[in-house]
Amino acid sequence: MNCPTCKDVQLENSIFHDVEIDFCPQCLGIWFEMDEFDQAKNKKDKNLNWLDIDLWKDEKMFTLVVDQKACPLCEVPLYVVEYGKSKIQVDICNLCGSIWLDRGEFAKIIDYLKKEKNHQILYHYTKNLLTEGAEIFWGPEDFSSEVKDFVTILKMLSYKLGIQHPKLTELVSALPK
Repeated sequence: MNCPTCKDVQLENSIFHDVEIDFCPQCLGIWFEMDEFDQAKNKKDKNLNWLDIDLWKDEKMFTLVVDQKACPLCEVPLYVVEYGKSKIQVDICNLCGSIWLDRGEFAKIIDYLKKEKNHQILYHYTKNLLTEGAEIFWGPEDFSSEVKDFVTILKMLSYKLGIQHPKLTELVSALPK
């Protein structure tokens, strides 16, 4: 496969956060095939496993860039999509679901997700808890992944309550076991 950016440079295989990916040795862009990005993100920070961004959710957030970058697998033009509300633009293939990240974009996305996680836990934890609870039964991921996501939210909720209401935490801790 050739690099979508450099065009004539062959992508090389590597292990990135325990996930086999392809990268360009010249521009250092990373090619994530279907689900590899989520696997790498979750390995990088296990507290981000429940926070998934659907890149195809809002049609107003993507545009087709003709003759700029092409999918190394499908050889069709890649779509440029804003990653959530981060202002980070990533390139995705609408046929195979692969993602191309330019150099440094993975780290920027992780930073964005950490801030988003904190915001979601502080201001939308009830909604997220209900959503993740429902996804155990009807979610897009397998059952065990959805249970792990739900448990992560519960842990973060307990940390939040412990910080916001230390007296309540003391009372619960003093209960007989």
